[in-house]
Amino acid sequence: MNAALPKLLSAYRKEPLPSVLVTMGAVDAVIGGLGDRWSLFTFGLVTVSMAIGLRWWLLQQRRPYPTEEIATPRYLPPSSSHQALPVLKVSKRRPR
Repeated sequence: MNAALPKLLSAYRKEPLPSVLVTMGAVDAVIGGLGDRWSLFTFGLVTVSMAIGLRWWLLQQRRPYPTEEIATPRYLPPSSSHQALPVLKVSKRRPR
């Protein structure tokens, strides 16, 4: 249960409308199923299926990321033309 919770929370943040509709539909379906109210149960199932369809449609509408690499401008040369700095040596004497 603890492993699935972060995935559920991230899905809820990414797609808030379908997630709310799934939650509402699932609650309606459970209440309708336990209370022998078949119209509420049916309404819950229809709501859940519509939310899943909405989420699928939203995923289809997203444009895929470009596969070709976009050239970014470089402001510095690939290697430095200056010499490396000298290594500092630590003196063994303690300063007073």
